[in-house]
This record gives sequence, structure tokens and C-alpha cells, in this order.
Amino acid sequence: MMKRALWQGLVAGTAGGVVMTLGEKIEQAVTGRPDSHVPARVLQRLTGLPERPGTQPLPVNWLMHHGQAALLGVLRSVMAQAGLRGPVASAKFAVVRLTNDQILENATGVGAPPATWPRRELVVDVLHKAVYAFTTGLVADALAARGGPGPGQRHAALRPGRHSGVGPLPRGDAHGR
Repeated sequence: MMKRALWQGLVAGTAGGVVMTLGEKIEQAVTGRPDSHVPARVLQRLTGLPERPGTQPLPVNWLMHHGQAALLGVLRSVMAQAGLRGPVASAKFAVVRLTNDQILENATGVGAPPATWPRRELVVDVLHKAVYAFTTGLVADALAARGGPGPGQRHAALRPGRHSGVGPLPRGDAHGR
């Protein structure tokens, strides 16, 4: 399961990152909002790369932006492999994506807590991260579905809902073996 989750997650996360970036470019063309170079600044701080104030480190920005999208896609793929699929799972994943950004940005001193942001910037960020999360989820779910239901889905099929009298799947059945 983990091998599938790794490659499928990288594919799903990359697809989500590409769709998010396209959406950002369309939104920027309409609103006139400039590019954010926060991802580059975060990566520079995390890796010790030199910071050059006043320059726009585009290659570093793209590396962090798309690298983070691809890597986080692995988590969404693990969710899909386990049977956590669909829009509710993608909504949960959107929170993870936003939280990941905020931890890295705030821990490095590059960003500020979202509660301090102008509302418009906050709405734009949440919207773009939701586009990423739902696109990544669609791809991860479709790839995982090729392998059949996940362990959680098989468990739910025993008796729909959550019931104390329904024990776990037998160990050998948990991963469809």
C-alpha cells in the first residue's frame, strides 16, 4: 500500500499544484495581485540558502511551491488508500495543506498568523489551497480506486455506521489480501 501511496501521491500532488498555480495565475491577471515569494523565502530559511532581499528567487519559489504540493500529495494518497475518499476527505486535507504552510511560514519568521492578514488575502489563500486539495483528492481517489476499496471502506461494508459490536477486519483482510 505504501509504495502505491508514494507514487500515486506524488502524481496527485503534482496535478493539484499545477491546477492551483493555473488558478492563481488567472486570479492574479484579474485582480492584479503580485506573485508571492514567501515559498522561496521559507525554503531559503529551512535550507540555509542565502537570502537576497530585493531579488525574486523564482526557481527557489517554484521548487518549494511544487515540491511541497507533490510531497503533501503523498499524505492525501495515504488517506485514499486507507479508504478516506471523496469531498469530505479532501476538505480535511485542505486544512492540512493550510496548516502545513502556516507552520513553515511562521516557524521560519517569513509569515505571520493568518488572523493578522487582510481578509481578502486570507480568502484568496484559502481558495487556492482548496483548489489544490480537491484536485489532489480527485486524482488520489481515482488512482486508489483502481485497487478497490480501502480497509476503512471494507470495514464499513460489514455494517454501515460506527458500532461497538463490529470488530476490526481480520488482519489479512485489512489490505485486500
